[in-house]
Amino acid sequence: MNFVSRTISPACFALAAISVLAVQPAQAQSAADTSFFVTSTPIGNGGNLGGLAGADNQCQTLAQAAGAGANASGVKVWRAYLSTQAADGKPAVNARDRIGNGPWKNAKGAVVAKDVAELHGTNALTKQSALSEKGEVINGRGDTPNRHDVLTGSQPDGTAFAAGEDRTCKNWTSSTQGAAMVGHIDRVGLRDDDASKSWNASHPSRGPDGGCSQADLKSTGGDGLMYCFAAN
Repeated sequence: MNFVSRTISPACFALAAISVLAVQPAQAQSAADTSFFVTSTPIGNGGNLGGLAGADNQCQTLAQAAGAGANASGVKVWRAYLSTQAADGKPAVNARDRIGNGPWKNAKGAVVAKDVAELHGTNALTKQSALSEKGEVINGRGDTPNRHDVLTGSQPDGTAFAAGEDRTCKNWTSSTQGAAMVGHIDRVGLRDDDASKSWNASHPSRGPDGGCSQADLKSTGGDGLMYCFAAN
């Protein structure tokens, strides 16, 4: 009996090891296929994201931590869906021009938009599909705390606002004065209108600190979260 027990036991361990190894590539492949997410955590300094470079770095860092920093073709380039306005002799930047061509999949493998036109048309973004890099649903209206405001600085078609009235917290460098256009991750607002249902252009931020502090962003149902897209 002892001999039989010793011969079976290693076989069982071998089968268990094979099973574990078989599961790991599937998980890695799922993460590698992710090409869209909502940041699970903010930079934490209100509308001062360190400019577009700082915002992109946040997307890249969170993607890598979740195992979505690379695919079979190499390292992914992650970009924040943010526009900037023309200022100091520099032209405006359109969010829609920064994020590649699509299609984009969330952490569960669901396609949220096949291309830029669909993203800014009839896309599949909902509270259940606009997931974090961890595959988690972001709190929306009715949840505590509500985090459905996401920074975009963009018009509904993904283009920048004209120079003048601030809609980008001074091109993502201000944590006091200014305002940032935000969208609703859950596509729900105070009214039953297009703005309340907009994923990228619902209303400007506001608040007692000037409109761009972390406290201001939270006061209207946000947390300084961003949309991140793999541009390649």
